[in-house]
Amino acid sequence: MTIKNIEQNLLKLPPVKRIHLIESLIASLNKPDSAIERAWGKESDRRLKEYKNGTVKATELGNYQKAFC
Repeated sequence: MTIKNIEQNLLKLPPVKRIHLIESLIASLNKPDSAIERAWGKESDRRLKEYKNGTVKATELGNYQKAFC
């Protein structure tokens, strides 16, 4: 069975079943990676420490949007 055959058969499913399939497929692609989660945890801890120490300052969203959007 080819991908094209699978696609043709899936398109025959009722919309609700296709939505369920899509959600399942997307969820299968979004598995957390523990190494990435740990790295982001360390990064967020570092950023919070810098903020609390006054090393970096917060900026309002509007300032960011003016500068980068």
